[in-house]
Amino acid sequence: MFYWLMKHVVIGPWVKAIFRPWIVGRANVPADGAAILASNHLSFVDSIFLPLMIDRPVTFLAKSDYFTGAGLKGWATRVFFTATGQLPIDRSGGRASEASLNTGLQVLGRGDLLGIYPEGTRSPDGKLYRGRTGIARMALEAHVPVVPVVMVDTDTMMPIGHRMPRVVRVGVVIGEPLDFSRFRGMEGDRYILRSVTDEIMVALQRLGEQEYDDVYASAVKDRLQTVARAERAHARR
Repeated sequence: MFYWLMKHVVIGPWVKAIFRPWIVGRANVPADGAAILASNHLSFVDSIFLPLMIDRPVTFLAKSDYFTGAGLKGWATRVFFTATGQLPIDRSGGRASEASLNTGLQVLGRGDLLGIYPEGTRSPDGKLYRGRTGIARMALEAHVPVVPVVMVDTDTMMPIGHRMPRVVRVGVVIGEPLDFSRFRGMEGDRYILRSVTDEIMVALQRLGEQEYDDVYASAVKDRLQTVARAERAHARR
């Protein structure tokens, strides 16, 4: 009920009126049953506009930091992420990754839509990066289709580091579902998981025509942060 109120009464109508988002391929989202929505990730607001523009509720797996903040800002962030159907996960790897996988499988086991950003983090520069194989494992274990989704111009609306969005029209492009039933029972094969993940990323690249770089976005972010720290240190000399 809370999700419905936020989407259809409290937040959704205002957001649509101000930003006038558009969508192509809405009919490609299954009308019922479990499925994974695999989206590129350009901005914080991706998790707002994707569920806003389709009829069914979407559950996202969000980093746990968003649910543990202190003070008024922490409370507001928790309320917002809960209202938009997001679940906290630990992204530290190891057992935490296994727990995140199980959380996603529980969502799919209920017959719901699960939203995943295969890159694992927001793109630091608008490019599309190498996908993490967790999405492939979920798809094969849950026996569900993967629907490619491309967010358009959300990074122009709210770039990384900005707190207030610009009034820019953003879009959502949804492609045809990808069927990986031919790999049923092979979720333990890391080569199959990589192949499935790469197929998903190819579908996203073709759908959105983003420039693709076959490295992890997290590695690019780490490199950019290292360069920025070095430049700050040099400037202080």
